Amino acid sequence: MKTVLFVLLDQFADWESAFLAPALRGGIMPGRHAVRYATPGGVPVRSIGGMTLTPDCDTETLPDDCAGLILVGGMSWATPEAERIVPLVREALSHGILVGAICNAASFLAAHGFLNGVRHTGNGLEMLREWGGANYTGEKLYQERQAVRDGNVVTANGSGYLEFTRECLLALEADTPEQIAASYAFNKHGFYQE
Repeated sequence: MKTVLFVLLDQFADWESAFLAPALRGGIMPGRHAVRYATPGGVPVRSIGGMTLTPDCDTETLPDDCAGLILVGGMSWATPEAERIVPLVREALSHGILVGAICNAASFLAAHGFLNGVRHTGNGLEMLREWGGANYTGEKLYQERQAVRDGNVVTANGSGYLEFTRECLLALEADTPEQIAASYAFNKHGFYQE
C-alpha cells in the first residue's frame, strides 16, 4: 500500500479533495492507497466551510512509501505558511512522485517555477502570471481546461475538482481507466443527466 499525502493549509477548500480522498481510501480500488493529511507544523486547520481538521502529520518530510502529494487549494497559498511546502514539492518532483495542485495551489506552483516545463491549467492564465511574476515562464504550456495531467504533475482550477480527481486517479493507476471513467461520469452526472 502506498501513501497519498494531502497538504492542507488554514482556510482550505472543503470540496477540492472531497472526491479524490474517498476514492483512494476505498471507493474505487480499496487497499492500494492510504490517505494521510498533513499541515505545516502538524497543527489543526479550518476549512473555508468551517470544518476543523486535525492532521495525521506535519509537512516536514514525505512518507517513505509516498505515491502522491496533493496540494488542496484554499485561501492561504500566498502566505508564509505555504512557503514551508516548497521543499516538499521539490522533493516529490525529484523522486518522480505525483504532485497534484488545484485552485490557488496551482498558482502557488506557478509562483515557484514548478509549472514552467509542464502543460498545466489553473484559475486562469492571468492569475498564474500575477502569482508567478518573473518565476512563471510557462505561459505557452497553459491550457484552458478544467484539469491537465502532464507526466507526474496534475493541475486544476477550483471548479475542476471532479476532473482533478479523475486525472490523479489515472496518474496513480488507482483502477482501470474504464472504472475511473465510469466513476467520473457518475459523479459528474448522477443518476440522471439534465
